[in-house]
Amino acid sequence: MKKIELRQKYKQLRSQLDQEKIDSLSIDIANRLLALPIWDKTYYHIFLPISRQKEINTEFVLHILQGKDKNVLVPKSNGDNHTLDHILLTDTTKLEINSLGIPEPVEGIMISEDKIEVVFVPLLAFDKKGNRVGYGKGFYDTFLAKCSPETIKIGLSFFRAEECITDIFSLDIRLDFCVTPLELYSF
Repeated sequence: MKKIELRQKYKQLRSQLDQEKIDSLSIDIANRLLALPIWDKTYYHIFLPISRQKEINTEFVLHILQGKDKNVLVPKSNGDNHTLDHILLTDTTKLEINSLGIPEPVEGIMISEDKIEVVFVPLLAFDKKGNRVGYGKGFYDTFLAKCSPETIKIGLSFFRAEECITDIFSLDIRLDFCVTPLELYSF
């Protein structure tokens, strides 16, 4: 399927989920993450969910990261040039919802992409080769292109993999893993 069709399909599927189901599936995803060989790293980047888009509740993954005493970074978007800054999440980090509905830090300690070892990547859909479909703005492809080749990229999805995304571009960055409530995909 093409990206535009997948965006429509998965936005529709997500719209049918209530908050209780989102939380239940999100807990399953967080628990499945524990099986990945990623917990010896130091710097982890995680997205904060857009509630109105019914994204995965990453609060449960955050609890795991904080329990393991990891350095957690959250994105702050720069809408003008579709880039992200990466802010260290601390007990005193103040978050505000931006115009796109994304919770993000008001200010904080910026960390460069080259220090980031693991990225939890938001997506709408993904395929069996590790290609992903986001919202189409390119924020994460731009960000991931600046990361080290060793950076581990992990998609989080409520749904199973599609067979194939047919309109992949050369600048699209593939995932290393994708975690769903029922499966762990390795690419």
